[in-house]
Amino acid sequence: MSRTKSGAVLAAVMLALSLFLGLTSQEVSAKKSDTTSYILPGQNVFPEGVATQKGTPYFYVSSTTNGAIFRGNVNEPQTEVFLPGGQDGRTTAIGLKVDKKGRLFIAGGDTGKVFVYDTKTKGLLFSADNNLAATFINDVAVTKDGAAYFTDSVSPNLYRVTRNAQGGYEFGTFLNFTGTVLTYQPGFNLNGIAASPDGKYLIVVQSNTGKLFRIEIATKTVSEISLGGATVTDGDGILLKGRTLYVVRNAEALIVEIKLAGDLSSGKVVSQTTDPSFIFPTTIASSKGRLLVVNSQFNNRGGTPVNPFTVSSIKRP
Repeated sequence: MSRTKSGAVLAAVMLALSLFLGLTSQEVSAKKSDTTSYILPGQNVFPEGVATQKGTPYFYVSSTTNGAIFRGNVNEPQTEVFLPGGQDGRTTAIGLKVDKKGRLFIAGGDTGKVFVYDTKTKGLLFSADNNLAATFINDVAVTKDGAAYFTDSVSPNLYRVTRNAQGGYEFGTFLNFTGTVLTYQPGFNLNGIAASPDGKYLIVVQSNTGKLFRIEIATKTVSEISLGGATVTDGDGILLKGRTLYVVRNAEALIVEIKLAGDLSSGKVVSQTTDPSFIFPTTIASSKGRLLVVNSQFNNRGGTPVNPFTVSSIKRP
């Protein structure tokens, strides 16, 4: 929905969401003001991932169209091309993460590739390919020890990139979900992924079922996170802040706030937030008490996208 729509239209949208989701007016909120947007260059971007860089004002956004990576400054409205599309065989780019050493990890979607770049030099540090015909490497999380974990939405695998004794990188399958409680279904499965601050757990969302799962890294034990009957279908990117988990439901244009138990084994939905600037949002990143929300416009693929493509900035719920 365009930000130029009137308050009456916004109110109607909120009412419709409330009726559709069975929520009270207090349970669905809209950011009616204080929303800013960052502009991505290009007419056919269809962005997907976003990652902030700790200690800097920078954030990075990926293009699914050609694999370009944009860099923005939260204090400036315009972003710029940081890594050109097609470079190093990067023809599409999905999820992103920047670690504390300034390394940018990129998920390569249906190419089955992963990439690691140095944000200081823009140099390619590492790339790998899972060599699967049916694959979609979707999102990435970095744990306390510096390892990067990648979800696959089509193949029931969780991949990992680590450093080896020689100072290089290694890529491989960390976990195959066959035989676990996480059962792959037709369609898009695992999507967003987040790491707990203590480095013990990973949290993943299964888009087609709306379920959340906790993975204990040391034992590779997979368990479903109970939401008391609630689901987050179309769950895309996720963000973990302490024991608060934010899940983007892309088709519903919602950010769901979930309060998790101390051991991350269960949670409760406490709020759902939308914004008139959202256009099929895919994922989020945190920056100084705000959320950067990617407006993918995947619903406009094959049609006419709304230009320019943007990243919304809203107050964190």
